[in-house]
Amino acid sequence: MESWIPLLQVFSNSTCPETEASKCLEEMFNPPASNSPPISTTSFLSLLMRPSDNSSSPQEKRVMWIETLPSVVQARILSFLAYQHQRFCSRELCRLARVLLSEGRRVDFWVEKAAQQLLDLVSLSNYQWLSHLNLESEEETEEDDFYMMPDWLRDAARDGESVFPWLPMSVDELSATKMPLTGSSGGDEDDLLIDVEESKQKNTDVMMVEIGEDESDIDDEVEKVAKSLKTELLHIDSNLRAVELAREIRKLCSGGRRERLLILNLIEPWSADDEAAAVLLSHLSGGIEADECDWPSHILCSVFLPKFLVLNEPSSRVLLNITLEYCRAHQRAAEYALFFPLILRKDGINSPVCDVLTRVVRECLHPPAHVSAFCQKLLTKDEDVLRFVCLPCHRCLIGEELVWTESLFSLWRNILDHNVHLMQDSVDQLVEQVCKYSKRYSRSLKFANFVLCLINKCTPSLRPHKLILTAAVEKSDTIVTKSILSKLSAL
Repeated sequence: MESWIPLLQVFSNSTCPETEASKCLEEMFNPPASNSPPISTTSFLSLLMRPSDNSSSPQEKRVMWIETLPSVVQARILSFLAYQHQRFCSRELCRLARVLLSEGRRVDFWVEKAAQQLLDLVSLSNYQWLSHLNLESEEETEEDDFYMMPDWLRDAARDGESVFPWLPMSVDELSATKMPLTGSSGGDEDDLLIDVEESKQKNTDVMMVEIGEDESDIDDEVEKVAKSLKTELLHIDSNLRAVELAREIRKLCSGGRRERLLILNLIEPWSADDEAAAVLLSHLSGGIEADECDWPSHILCSVFLPKFLVLNEPSSRVLLNITLEYCRAHQRAAEYALFFPLILRKDGINSPVCDVLTRVVRECLHPPAHVSAFCQKLLTKDEDVLRFVCLPCHRCLIGEELVWTESLFSLWRNILDHNVHLMQDSVDQLVEQVCKYSKRYSRSLKFANFVLCLINKCTPSLRPHKLILTAAVEKSDTIVTKSILSKLSAL
């Protein structure tokens, strides 16, 4: 227990427990040699779920160790687990959250909210049966991906001949670029030179190969029906007809993922007006056997994303409300089929698009865990961002990097105002953009308000950048410039 005291002190005393706990746990992974038990994410979960001996009678339900902690510490630990959920076993995280939310448990409001957030983030099934669950009846039958070898490594090991038995790299991958390899025992620098093919292919290219515009694989009859539905979508005269068309589209899209996207590309569901699109959405959602994220992503990228990609004036209330409602129910799909492609708009986001994305962040995604994660991906140029989902005909409207318009700075301000905690490297990237665009937006109040918000929300992370930020802000001339300089001088 003594080895966990530093981490528990972070949860008890820190003003930013998620990021500080991450650093603390990282340092604890490789402690000095001692007789203490090994530190790992698995052992931390085991500690939290360890049965406590505080029960006053045998008839009482078992109490986990985490439940003996103060409510504020419980909520912070659960928020940290959501923030770092990829480093923990999803099955065990689900089990922890379900037990806390099960009937008969008396938990604090914020603990319950944090547990629900964690469950929403890591669970892969619907949660209607949650209220009937208890610790004694819980059964887990599926092996968790956390304990499995990654697919890419297993596939690479199976396919072809490997150069090294412990590293499944095929001979075909060694061809173009010279890479020197020197042994630890010394020797000439060119002792070992091998040709390594430099991979320039992006994840987006893989995606576009999968959903490319080649329609030759579609049956002629299916293509004919799809084009007929496209024509009918332009002339929907009643909600009843919209419901009928939704059923026909759903029936037509019952095949594989690639075929579905090609069919939707032919039908062009986004051509329907906003009210018809709302009806289509409500009747397209069910009836398709697919991955939990696949079909919702296809609906978002074919019905709503195209409308927002060309948005130049405030969105209609009908369109925005139905989009927000759908994104609340399908957060992961909203991230990859709406948020990422929209924020990567080739011409940059404008004010109406900024308003839409702000509403999605504030009303549909769980802060701070979910929002912090995709902010990290965006700002550090994680290739996972480029795994966004879109139809082939809209790929030309989406870039591969952020275009820093005034509205994008406004969006980041809105995100920071939502009490989202950013990692140090994300803050470093924002500072870099402030310095880069300070001259261009020297008279922009939106830009200046973003800088002021960044200083207020990320003060500890900005101290190393005090001098360059001061130099950048001195180029500006707005009503908040003096206030920003005053904040910087106090860092």
